[in-house]
Amino acid sequence: MTRPAPRTLFAACAAAAAVSLLTSCTSGGGDSGAGHATTPPPTASASQAAGKARELKLTEQAQAALAAVHSGTMVEAGAERVADGIHTEPALSRGRTYRLSLVCAGSGSAQLTLTPVNTGPQTKVPCDQTVVQQRVTVHDRLRIDVDGTKGSTGVIAWQIDTI
Repeated sequence: MTRPAPRTLFAACAAAAAVSLLTSCTSGGGDSGAGHATTPPPTASASQAAGKARELKLTEQAQAALAAVHSGTMVEAGAERVADGIHTEPALSRGRTYRLSLVCAGSGSAQLTLTPVNTGPQTKVPCDQTVVQQRVTVHDRLRIDVDGTKGSTGVIAWQIDTI
């Protein structure tokens, strides 16, 4: 049986040591070390869940503000994202007077527009949970449009009551 030459043995050991060093330096196994992130970044689904939870909370706040000023008999109500706005043609009786109440919870503001224009003036709705009310006497088909201003976010809740 022949023995390997010392040079061949040395070369094999050196190659094994080099592979071992490279593996330990690049595997990420070892000390986690300070300054390294240990928590993965939030996933898209986690941020969507947080957004939905915030939207639900803002909806509840806006609806609670409307409930605090509610009077008369409710005819129609709803809640929409500021980005989507409110665009409705409620089925109201001609010649009757109603109270339209709006609350925006979030940031920025929205603009209320009633059509026909002689139904009521354009009105700013701040997204600070202030209740904005307007008396509306229906003479013709009524259209209610509420659009968020640029950069506004949150939820707008609205309610129409008989007076």
